[in-house]
Amino acid sequence: MALRNGAQGEDQMSLKDSIAFVDEAARAEAEAARDALIGAQNSFEGERVIARRLGAHLRDGAAVFGFWVPELLDANVPAGDIFLEVLRPSEPLDLTRAHQTIRFERAWIPVVREEAHCFTAVTGMQAGTRDRVGDFYALTWRDAEDRWHRILDPLAMSLPFGAMAPAELYDVDAMQAGRGDRAYFEALAGGEGPVKQGPPVNILQIHVPTATAGGTLASLTRHYRRLAERVSRDLPLEPADQLFLGYDAVQLLPVEPTTVYEAGPDFWQETGDGEDDLTVSLFRPDTTNWGYDVVISGMATVNPVLLESGRPDELVDLASVLHTFPSKPKKLILDVVFGHSDNQGLRALNGHYFAGPNMYGQNLDYQNPTVRAILLEMQRRKIDFGADGVRVDGAQDFKWWDAAAQTLRHDDDYLQAMADLEQEVAGTRYRPWFVFEDGRPWPEEDWELSSTYRSVIEQQRDDDVFQWGPLTFAHNTPFLYTFWLSKFWRIREMVDVGANWISGTSNHDTLRRGTQVSPKLNVNTRLGNTRMEILDKAYDNPAVHILTYVAMPGVPMDFLNAMARASWGFIRNQDDRYGVKVVAEEAISLKWQVDEYSYSVPQNFRRLKALGFETRADLARFLEFLPALVEVTEYNLSEITRLLNASEPALAGPSEFTEATLKECARAWMDDMHDYCNVSNSLPSLDADQAAFCLAVRTFRRERPWLRENYGPEDRFDYLQPIEGRTVFTSLRHGPDGERIFTLAHMEGKPTGEIDPLSLPVPGLDRGTWRCALRTPPIGSDYEGGPIDLKDAMALVFVSDP
Repeated sequence: MALRNGAQGEDQMSLKDSIAFVDEAARAEAEAARDALIGAQNSFEGERVIARRLGAHLRDGAAVFGFWVPELLDANVPAGDIFLEVLRPSEPLDLTRAHQTIRFERAWIPVVREEAHCFTAVTGMQAGTRDRVGDFYALTWRDAEDRWHRILDPLAMSLPFGAMAPAELYDVDAMQAGRGDRAYFEALAGGEGPVKQGPPVNILQIHVPTATAGGTLASLTRHYRRLAERVSRDLPLEPADQLFLGYDAVQLLPVEPTTVYEAGPDFWQETGDGEDDLTVSLFRPDTTNWGYDVVISGMATVNPVLLESGRPDELVDLASVLHTFPSKPKKLILDVVFGHSDNQGLRALNGHYFAGPNMYGQNLDYQNPTVRAILLEMQRRKIDFGADGVRVDGAQDFKWWDAAAQTLRHDDDYLQAMADLEQEVAGTRYRPWFVFEDGRPWPEEDWELSSTYRSVIEQQRDDDVFQWGPLTFAHNTPFLYTFWLSKFWRIREMVDVGANWISGTSNHDTLRRGTQVSPKLNVNTRLGNTRMEILDKAYDNPAVHILTYVAMPGVPMDFLNAMARASWGFIRNQDDRYGVKVVAEEAISLKWQVDEYSYSVPQNFRRLKALGFETRADLARFLEFLPALVEVTEYNLSEITRLLNASEPALAGPSEFTEATLKECARAWMDDMHDYCNVSNSLPSLDADQAAFCLAVRTFRRERPWLRENYGPEDRFDYLQPIEGRTVFTSLRHGPDGERIFTLAHMEGKPTGEIDPLSLPVPGLDRGTWRCALRTPPIGSDYEGGPIDLKDAMALVFVSDP
């Protein structure tokens, strides 16, 4: 059903007749900007004041707009050639349709210019809400040849057709007023200053498009609402329910707009252009992306691909359901990406935002005071959707060029400014909890050895700032023999200083890296009978869960796809130039994540099958050739296709490989893998014992928040010696109330043979009475203690009460 919008009837006024420029209000905005720059302590502080006024706002009965446009100064564009372009649908616009052609009425509104800023104010514009599509807008300017150029709003709060299209004027106050978790935020309020949010006990990391069959925020919200109802009514919990429960917080992979199709089609395509109207072919955004390929523009709002209704209210709805969850509210953590921009950002933002290329695309110019202020303002608006915490991606990439010393320096002052930002939701001022992913000196070659993972923690003012720990960062391979013993020095660090680390080995990055490892390496075959079983168990390992949740300090985090034993990878279908190369790099994941049966399921890999890869063997042979040819030809697509066509016997797939069909195969791989990775595919095959065990482990941790702290003088952590072909960790921890917890975890290698856990030579273990509190499957509930033969991935937890 189409949302209500400004479609004109015969008796309604035209757009030009219904809106009006408010000169006085526009000049007041420009005057406020001038005063801010004159009166501020420095230019950055002045720009921070102005940044609060940029974008679109509803104020005193008018829509007020502000833009930072230094490119117009660069081009010497006169003020008389700059306008706000207002677009109103002349017919019902349905944001849930895949494609529609809509005529928009168009009007041009003058602006008031103040140096590099332009402001205007308009009455009569319609703002979007949950139930209504609003007017669209952009800044436009006319050159000397009467050609028009459009400047998009990087601080827009609604982008139904992505960051490369005009924005929708949105009623943010109405969205906030309608939130269902006002009582949650009101209960946080205290004192005169902002409340400081602290760390959760544990975190579930979620990629929205693969978390539910629907793949949207609305679908995920409905799922949590259903879980809440079942929990409140004390109904039996299925494994699929248990998968999502027992977590204090939910961390979403980035939900901001990402790149668009490199070679088209654009989601907003203008097909007819008149003075007073515009005809646009509109496509519902449908890209697939893991979330980190951002263009910076639009960071304050929500990726329309994730919105079932096209309304950013869906993110508020999810926050509300989490915050009102029965028995205990769940916190919402948003993952923000301000350390780089994809090259497509050059299409959406002026060149002053950028400081040159990097391995991801473009560096941002953090030393430009306006850019610095706008980036922080984007963050503030985004977290005001109702997040309790912020995870900062790639903090080691926030750098600036020190010309005097001719070197790059980390911008730790900017990271501090991120953590200092105040939010306001439902009248409550607060500062979120912060987590930084920072592996400096990455990307230096010795970073895995030399990184302390504490560079930000040691410089930030707050004592509850966190970083990703060494077993949470990328490049961890817990399915290779000797991994756990070789990482013991890092685990010792976790024991000593890990209280402010995110712990655990399963996240979007480690699971992706795992699928890129050559299966010819020394794989731990004791984890499973097939590569798929080995990979699945490595990242959903019962013994690792015990290690993470019971033995280790910090805040444990699990990745939903890993816990569901669903697949995962680098999912991005927008590339045209390098799409084939990306698939060649991902090709090895076929060996780890897809077996013959999985490929044969009719709903799986439909696009690749339609292209001629009817069996897994067909695809596997093609994916053996492709990476080798990409390398030897130095990614020459023409030569790659020639060699593919010359292979004997002929490869399966298209009747002839051309650059176009090769790109089609790459796109099919990405789209099929995206569908294959959806967690809903794995729910029917969840192991009931494993799901129940994992929930019990999470509950154990939540009941003992003191386990987050570093080891004390009486605590012990070690491995059984002599090694004798296996790595078995032991841990003894002492709680503040006198409770003691002993953990024995077989991480890898040969069976222990019959051993009595409570008779091991661990100092302090011989005192008190112990009971078995946790047992990994397949150890039965009848085991209470005594001799046992522990095998790979088996662990026990004993508790001695005060």
